[in-house]
Amino acid sequence: MSFFDDLPEPPERPRQPQPLRPGWAGPPSDELPGVVHIGEFIHSRPQLVMALKSVEVFSTGCVLNLVWSMRRSNESEREWRDAADQALNYPRTGLEIDSGLRIGVALADGRRAIAAHNSPTFEEDQEGVTGPVLTVLGGGGSSASGEQVESTGRYWLWPLPLEGDTQLIAKWDAIGLPESSVVISAEQLGQALGKVRRYWSD
Repeated sequence: MSFFDDLPEPPERPRQPQPLRPGWAGPPSDELPGVVHIGEFIHSRPQLVMALKSVEVFSTGCVLNLVWSMRRSNESEREWRDAADQALNYPRTGLEIDSGLRIGVALADGRRAIAAHNSPTFEEDQEGVTGPVLTVLGGGGSSASGEQVESTGRYWLWPLPLEGDTQLIAKWDAIGLPESSVVISAEQLGQALGKVRRYWSD
């Protein structure tokens, strides 16, 4: 007989209802998004580029997929290492907002939101959050070498801005990226919204 034979069955745990996650917290977990392939530079110069690759559109909001890349010029080994460290570390919380990359959106009606700045928390009155809210999502990837560094960032914008075009603005003093922007078309977002599919019909 094995040592592990005749073990008692663990007690069955009662199923717990899943708490409702507020729309501003992130994309729905049961939807396949419609995708807008943007492919536009937010900023471009010989040693530094930032681009908005695509927007994943969900029924409640959208994920902005950014990429930035910096290549070495005549920096010393130490200067390049310091610059590469800056390019790989972007703020994810409000405590870091003044230390590096700033991402914001300006809506057609004049409202605006800045990532990692005054974002709501789960302790707040959920119905009191009206938006727009721009939050930093996890994920993304980075790579670095002695000549080039590249990183990506994902941002959740809620609610989905369909009433006029949205301007995406970026600024990153630490790596020499001046305030730059790109326009996200409301028409394209609306078209992608029509392609959103739910995982389950019930």
